[in-house]
Amino acid sequence: MPRLGYLAENESEFIFSLERLMILAKESLEIKRKVLEKFTEEDLYPYTKYYLKNVKERFGEYWKNHFSTIGLIGMNEACLNLFGEDIASGKSSNFTIKVLDFMRDKLLEFQKETGNNYNLEATPAEGTSYRLAKIDKKKYSRIICANESQLKNGAEVFYTNSTQLPVNFTDDIFEALDLQDEIQTKYTGGTVLHIFVGERIKDTSVVRNLIRKICENYHLPYFTITPTFSICPGHGYLFGEQNVCPKCGAECEIYSRVVGYLRPVNQWNRGKRKEFEQRKTFKV
Repeated sequence: MPRLGYLAENESEFIFSLERLMILAKESLEIKRKVLEKFTEEDLYPYTKYYLKNVKERFGEYWKNHFSTIGLIGMNEACLNLFGEDIASGKSSNFTIKVLDFMRDKLLEFQKETGNNYNLEATPAEGTSYRLAKIDKKKYSRIICANESQLKNGAEVFYTNSTQLPVNFTDDIFEALDLQDEIQTKYTGGTVLHIFVGERIKDTSVVRNLIRKICENYHLPYFTITPTFSICPGHGYLFGEQNVCPKCGAECEIYSRVVGYLRPVNQWNRGKRKEFEQRKTFKV
């Protein structure tokens, strides 16, 4: 998406280029589906073949009830490159909804054309948020990435996941929810809004009330509440982000969620580590 935003002169040109890429993605997914079907038929996936045998009996294909997924990355940077405004602005938010609606309609066309299921997903981008940003920055030196102001100091580039707000946009949970709610409901596949908190919330009633308030007042399909914590080799679990253990001085591993997985931050790729450094935690 950032490359489309950088190269497009206007919204119409952006949509035209997006359609071309979606058609390429569809053709690639149809080839992949045929290859998977062939490999399954030839017993290269014996457990999957057994698990999907009823699907084969009903539809004549093992993978018929599986979705071909098309996702996106870096819509925030696409808006920065196209409009000079981040995804939180009214113009960018409205354009994002327009883009997602266009993609949904195009996927329905693909379904009718191919007879296969398609969905629109906020793809996790554990690696591509870094890899694609590196590729684009090398090819187009003036393209805007998520952490543009830090690049002059040698920081690694990255793109913001899917249609998420910038990771350092706000520490107000409800501001983020207000800005993301309609956008999040546009996905027909997986999507999630991560609520990062600095450390464990000790009062469970606070978490319970927060979850109730979100579920009663918003429409987004999924959200997570993720505290940051640390692990000392000698003393185990520690609250919050602690580089050294306050009890013994040993070096600790800091854990947080990288997209969907709780992993030690030092095992993330360099782009994701830079994202973690910029990430604002929400006040609860």
